This record gives sequence, C-alpha cells and structure tokens, in this order.
Amino acid sequence: MMLLQALTDSTVAAPIADQGLSVIDLLAKGGWVMLPLGLLFLATLFLIIERFLGINANGKIEPQVIDNVKDFIQQGNLKSAESLCRNQRNASGRILERAIGRIGYPIKDIETTIENASQIEIQRMEGNLPYLGVIAGIAPMLGFVGTISGIIRIFYDISISNDFNISTIAGGMYEKMITSGSGLIIGLIAYAGYHLLNMKIDGFALRLQMAASDFLDVLQKPVAAK
Repeated sequence: MMLLQALTDSTVAAPIADQGLSVIDLLAKGGWVMLPLGLLFLATLFLIIERFLGINANGKIEPQVIDNVKDFIQQGNLKSAESLCRNQRNASGRILERAIGRIGYPIKDIETTIENASQIEIQRMEGNLPYLGVIAGIAPMLGFVGTISGIIRIFYDISISNDFNISTIAGGMYEKMITSGSGLIIGLIAYAGYHLLNMKIDGFALRLQMAASDFLDVLQKPVAAK
C-alpha cells in the first residue's frame, strides 16, 4: 500500500512539475504594460552603452600629451601646441586649444576660458544622461500601474461572474505582479547606470582640473617675464 501511495503521489506531482514557465512565457503574462517596459529597457541599454563609449572617447587625458603641450609653450611654439591639442579630438584637447588661443591675455581671462570650456565639455559628456534618471523614476511606477490595473480587472471579473475562487485570484495576482518586478529591475538598472556614469564624469572633471592647474603654472613664467 505504501508503494502504491508513493507511485500515486509521484504521478500527481509530475504534471505539476511539467507546468513550469519559461522567462518569455512569464513576461508575456504581464499584459500590455510589458510593451512600454520593454521599450524602456531597450532605451536604458542604449543610453548606458552610448554614454559609456562617449565618455571614454572624450574623457581621455594623456599625461604625455599634456607634457608635450607644456614643452611647446615654454619654447614659445604656440602653433605646434594648438595643432597637437586639435589632433587629440577629445574634451581635454579642445579645452587646452581654446586656452592656448588666449595666451597673451591676463591669467584671469585664461582661467575663465578654461572654466567655461570645461563646463561646455562636461555638459556634452552628460548628453542624454538625464533620460536615465527619468527612466529610473518612470519604470517602477509604470510597473505598479500595470499591477493595479490587473488587480482592478481581476475583481471586476469576480463581480461579474460571482466566482470568488482563491486559485483564480492567486493566478491573476502573480501574473500582474510581473509588471511590478520588471519595472523595478529596469529602474534599478537605469539608476545604477546613471550614477556610475556620473562618477566617470566627476573623475574626468577632477583630472581635467589637475591638468588645467599644471597648464596655468607653466604660463606664469612667460606672463611674468613680460
């Protein structure tokens, strides 16, 4: 009898084990809200990758280039210094190129030029970064909207059919909670990407400030000599 009961239990449990859902099937049960959430997810990935590549490309500050620029300035070869900065095709090169173009003016004017150019370049680096912050706030709320909408629909169907079945309610609830979970995951990715990329920009700003300070120190000699 015990063997027969074990076999019976196993045959009953087998169909239940076969009812597992794949990730795609599970996400499909989230309803219409999963479509905008999917678009937000793709936008999040695009923005993170695009800004990461953009910041890496424009945030390079090569010490060797800075040393060469300072050597050219000490030699009075401003054209070569400007040409070297122009060929860098990055934020630090453009900033130093504008600063070199102001050599001969008071140091205060050159400092102002560097500060203004730095702010412009940092804003360029930020680019579409604020959209990540918007997605980080919208995605979780959109997920909750999908969940609340699904719950309203469940209880509306119950009021029409008068079929208050706990299994039906539980099944509908777990399907609608998928939108909340998806929204939270997307929001978390966007939030993390936003702050990590901002940290990279802050690191660039610090390195740029150090390079600008060294550049201004070099200018003190020719200005004082005049």
